[in-house]
Formats: sequence, C-alpha cells, structure tokens
Amino acid sequence: MSQESTVPGELGDPAVQAAEIPEPGAVTIVVPTFNESANVRQLLHQITESVPSRLPCEVVFVDDSTDDTPQVIKEAAQDCPFPVTVIHRDEPVGGLGGAVVEGMKAAGSDWIVVMDGDCQHPPSLVPELVATGERANAGLVVASRYIKGGSRAGLAGSYRVAVSRAATWLTKSLFPRRLHGISDPMSGFFAIRRSDITAQALKPLGYKILLELAVRSRPRTVTEVPFVFQERFAGESKSTAAEGRRFLRHLAGLRTADPLARMVVFGLIGLTGFVPNLAALWAMTRMGLHYLPAEIVANQFGVAWNFLLIEKLLFRDRRRHRHWADRTVRFALLANADLVLRIPLIALLVGQFGLAVLPATALALVITFVLRFVGTEALVYLPRRSRTARSTA
Repeated sequence: MSQESTVPGELGDPAVQAAEIPEPGAVTIVVPTFNESANVRQLLHQITESVPSRLPCEVVFVDDSTDDTPQVIKEAAQDCPFPVTVIHRDEPVGGLGGAVVEGMKAAGSDWIVVMDGDCQHPPSLVPELVATGERANAGLVVASRYIKGGSRAGLAGSYRVAVSRAATWLTKSLFPRRLHGISDPMSGFFAIRRSDITAQALKPLGYKILLELAVRSRPRTVTEVPFVFQERFAGESKSTAAEGRRFLRHLAGLRTADPLARMVVFGLIGLTGFVPNLAALWAMTRMGLHYLPAEIVANQFGVAWNFLLIEKLLFRDRRRHRHWADRTVRFALLANADLVLRIPLIALLVGQFGLAVLPATALALVITFVLRFVGTEALVYLPRRSRTARSTA
C-alpha cells in the first residue's frame, strides 16, 4: 500500500498533526474510489460548495483504481479549502468495504461520513447527517432512500431497482434484530462516530459496508435522514454479477458468524449430501456392486459434496488456517468416524438404557451430528495454536 499526499495542509502536514484533538463535530469524509477519474473533480467541487466553513472537514479517498484517478484527485485538491488525502491500495483487499475500513482507520475526526465517488450521494447532506447525529446523540446516522422524503430515483433501470429491493428484503429478513430501525441497509451513504467503530471486528467483503457495520458492531443508537439518490455524474456503475456473488457470500458469512446459526447451516448442508450419496449408491448397485461396499463408496460422494459446500459457504474465511489437503483429510476422517461411532452408540442406548431402536437411532444421529460439528470447527477450521502460545500456557 502506498500513501500519497495531495495538498499542503492535509493529514500528513505537521500543521495539521499539531491539532491533536479535532473540534467537536468535525467530519472526515471517506470516499472509496475505483476508476472514478471523471467524477472526483465534480465531487470535490460539490463538497466545497456544500460543507460550511464552520464545520471542520477533511476528505480521505481510498483508491483501488487502475486509471489516473489518484492524479486527478491531486490536481482537483489544489482548489479545495480543506485537507484532502489519497490512500492508494496496491491490492484491493475486501473490495469497496475494505477500502472504507482503511479510510476509517485514517480518519482524524469525531464523525466519519462514508459516501460514493460517483456523485450519486449528495454532499449537501453531510452537515445534516452530522447535526442529526449530534442532536439525537446517535452513533450511526443512515441516509435512507426508503423513508418519507427519500427516493431511489437515480437507480438506472427496472433491473437495478428490482435487485435493490430484493437485496434489502433479504438482508432485513436475515437480520431482523440487528437491522431494526434501519430502513435502507444497502445504503452506502451514512455517518458514524469514530468511537462507535470496532475496526478489528469488521471483515468486509464487497461493497455493502453499512451492513457489515450494523451486524458486527452496531452502535446502540441509530437514526435516519431521507435522501434522494442521484444519477451518476459520469461513467458506468460498478455493480456487476461478480459483486452480487460477493454480496451473497458476505451475507452467508455474516449470518453464520453466530455458532447456533453456523450449526444449523452445517446441518442443512449435511442434508443436501444425501443427494449425491444416494445417486452414487443407485448407480453402483445398478452396475452390480454389492450394497455394502457400494454404501461405503457412496458415502464418500456425500462427504466430498458436504466438504465443498462447507468450504465455500460456512468456513470460507477460515480456510487459510490449514492447507487444503490437511483440511480434506481431517474432514473425511471426522465424517466417516460418524458412521463408525453411530452403530455402537445405538447399541449402547438400546442395550444399556432400554430405548427402542427408532428413538435410539434418532438420538444417536443428534449426538453424532453435534460431535461432528464441534469436531469440524475445532480440528479442521480453528487456527493452530502457535508454539509460543503453547509454551506460555
């Protein structure tokens, strides 16, 4: 990562560093950019026109561009009365959400306002976002398209409108408690107090950073102000099918952060494994293979299916802790140990505890499922303890 200064008096300037504590209500505007060279000059002009001089302001661009956006920002910043900084990332870790977190870490003000670099979020609303947060003593102020006075007019085409509606409905359905009081969780325009951000808890993926903040480190008091979503000033939308897939993976990661939810998803994935298992069993018995070896081989098809889904949907962010071959062997051993354990467990429940075969089988399935889930988390996906940690324990 490289950090580039743009104008005298910006964040890196000694005169600015001498001001150890920002004035109350001071605001850092964080703008993530990716190839927005045609928009940033207009955006800085709008911010200059909209933010009153009594409101101390700085702008931090976090740039992942492959074009000349950083240079354009540097040139446009010469005409700005406030500090402007560009943080150019060589690797866009976490996408737009990761860029926003990087900007938040660099912010030096009480309030941080996050907005897009394409001029669809009106800078004229920045003072109102901060003032509303101060009046309500809120930690998070969301600019919403879905409350009275707001509008999504700038969304281009019925397809994007439908996608936005579906994404909003899905997220509010998955997180009814965390998103209570937030009508527009897909908004990329909001203000948050720096003291309410738990940066180490954030694991951004893609472009919906508000959702990440609300779910992982939601401030206790949240309020909203309406805003009219503007048309893009120049260029094309960065919303693509790939971003949509990242969004769905992000949703899955957020939803399965809770251990109980993770266990439920683990069980649902296990149920889907019956399909390849039974299909393989049918095919092998049709070819004349005896059902006992066919059962053993078919079970491996179900194990492989479950492993692939668990890797992609459930423990995606934990795969780095072990090599893929190590994870594969450990998961296969645990999955097959389940079969070995279940039969003697059923015999124990029937012979020693007097249960009938059916309830004993059901109870054995539950017990082995829980053990398999706990074992998978602990032995396959939890990070190894370092030698230093073991020696000091």
